[in-house]
Amino acid sequence: MIRRQLLAGGAAIGASAVAVPLAAPAIAQTAPEIRWRLASSFPRSLDTIYGAGEHVAKRVAALTDNRFQIRAFPAGELVPGLQVADAVQNGTVECAHTASYYFVGKDPTFAFDGAVPFGMNMRQTNAWLQQGGGRDVLKEFFATYNMVSIPAGNTGAQMGGWFRKEIKTVKDLEGLKFRVGGFAGNVLQKLGVVPQQIAGGDIYPALEKGTIDAAEWIGPYDDEKLGFNRVAPFYYYPGWWEGCLNLSMFINKAKYEELPALYKEALESACRDATIETMAKYDVQNPPALRRLIAGGAQLRPFPRDVMQASYKAAFELYDETAAKNETFKKVYAHWKAFRDEQYGWSRVAEYSFDQFVYAMYGQEAQARR
Repeated sequence: MIRRQLLAGGAAIGASAVAVPLAAPAIAQTAPEIRWRLASSFPRSLDTIYGAGEHVAKRVAALTDNRFQIRAFPAGELVPGLQVADAVQNGTVECAHTASYYFVGKDPTFAFDGAVPFGMNMRQTNAWLQQGGGRDVLKEFFATYNMVSIPAGNTGAQMGGWFRKEIKTVKDLEGLKFRVGGFAGNVLQKLGVVPQQIAGGDIYPALEKGTIDAAEWIGPYDDEKLGFNRVAPFYYYPGWWEGCLNLSMFINKAKYEELPALYKEALESACRDATIETMAKYDVQNPPALRRLIAGGAQLRPFPRDVMQASYKAAFELYDETAAKNETFKKVYAHWKAFRDEQYGWSRVAEYSFDQFVYAMYGQEAQARR
């Protein structure tokens, strides 16, 4: 639809034998050529998460007949992966593809645009952002950083990461140097963990050298590519800090406001498409990757229940503590939690009861086949 709108206006050609010069498409007459640079927080080797930014760029070009082009650069080529927000804010680049929770050191409110511990799943998060008022309540916050944020990808539920030693009790977390992203580091710190925020491409050498004791990234497909199974044997689940990770397109506010309306719509459409495509890629690629990791010796472990319970308690204590000190966080948290509570009530009726039954039946059938 957007492309048809953009290309509308070419001259109609009648059946007459008289040759009539064709008018150039309307977009060529009226729409400017725009070139943007996109700084990604992710390495090129991760075709899923880095690929989401590339997907946006390709779709925008296709929808605007190449009049609006965005060139994606992997982490480190323009700016380090964890500095892309600064680059967008100060206009060094026009946009960035990233995970908002990388920037909770600036303000913990950033977490809600990405992932918060014991938060919502992909569908619920997407509903909050796109239809539940989430983007509206975050808009004012991002404006204070001279940015616009558009959801542009999602990983779904993540794994809990790779550990050199088993985690049997909460006590085993004490002193653990753990690479973990976002607000989860603050939660785990309450349980004695020493959180480390390290960009994706730098995690493996830190884990290999023993600079850290454990690391989480996303899930089997990316983890296999990054090689974590070669240096840490225990693979834990679930990643309770990321029931999903919403990826974001950060855009310099002034540059965004300069865009023609149809270019803004092309960008929105491309980002929505990237969310669907990225989630689909992970859903297709994670199952066989997990099988390969287990066949290669990875020892799959669930987090002990007492660890999960202690983490849940610590998370919501921290939300209340942070809200008491940060009015912006308080406002967004109240909106987010009210939506979460309503979604959980509904999902328990339909989604959870369905999932619980079919997974139980699958388990019985799988057991019978052994």
